[in-house]
Amino acid sequence: MELGGLHHVSSITGHVGRNVAFYTEVLGLRLVKKTVNQDDVAAYHLFYADKWGHAGTDVTFFDWEGMAPHRPHAGEISATALRVPGRAALETWVERFDDHGVPHGPIGERAGRAVLPFVDLEGQRLELVDDSTDNPGVQPGDAWDRGPVPAAWGIRGLAGITITAKNLGPTERVLTEVLGFRKVGEDVEEGHRVVRFEVGPGGPGAAVRVIERPDVRSGIFVGAGGVHHAAFRTPTSEEHAAWRERVAAAGLQVTPVIDRYYFKSIYFREPGGVLFEIATDGPGFAVDEDAEHLGETLALPPFLEPNRREIEANLKPIEPVALGTRG
Repeated sequence: MELGGLHHVSSITGHVGRNVAFYTEVLGLRLVKKTVNQDDVAAYHLFYADKWGHAGTDVTFFDWEGMAPHRPHAGEISATALRVPGRAALETWVERFDDHGVPHGPIGERAGRAVLPFVDLEGQRLELVDDSTDNPGVQPGDAWDRGPVPAAWGIRGLAGITITAKNLGPTERVLTEVLGFRKVGEDVEEGHRVVRFEVGPGGPGAAVRVIERPDVRSGIFVGAGGVHHAAFRTPTSEEHAAWRERVAAAGLQVTPVIDRYYFKSIYFREPGGVLFEIATDGPGFAVDEDAEHLGETLALPPFLEPNRREIEANLKPIEPVALGTRG
């Protein structure tokens, strides 16, 4: 039994219109599912992904208008990396970010791969990673080919996450002894210890970095522009149930299996403070919508469908904001 890599990363937005504009019009991702937060149906839950909404390509957002801005702390997912096909793609992205006024750093190199750091409109820290080496890791998704970004250099999935931890030890033990990650490298960045882990096929799509920062305050509050949780992949309901037993046996507080309709989930918080999820690959987003028309209307799982009228009445229409370009 082995995790297949990242499934999705879920964050918080305080301005859903600007969020939709940035992730679809600037990053060129496809909005593959427009639904609601099943634990708070007054809020949207938006899923952006590759052309088909494959597991391992999703970045998702809970729409909590008025949420205070996120303040970085130890015990959080402090960066999300997205994969693109080659260094030349990164150079093209630099030009695009400059055209759209997106703050970004220079292209650098980390563990043999080119990396371009940037932030979204709410300050969430993101990275684009060149995944075109001999070890491709998880099979990449198919970049969306009907948006403003050509598929030839578009985003095709999650590459990895970075965790900031006050103390590496407890987080490392959960990753390696419970979740089956393996340590693949260690570096020092700006004076801080950074340990790299991979699971399953390794490489992009299966990578977790942990930065040890004893100097940073701890916390678990996630505001707008922060990452709420990261989910890892498992292929079947049977393995998913077995993962729940494994996590519980390790002494971690884990939820019952929750049927989210598009996948099944369990949630638990590792000792450093980061909320993890394990989710099944399927059945996927085409279970209730035609694959050609994903995300075009409000989708509700069957157990919420009887309440559609009330739910829709409490949701504000999403009005994407024109972001414009420079020059």
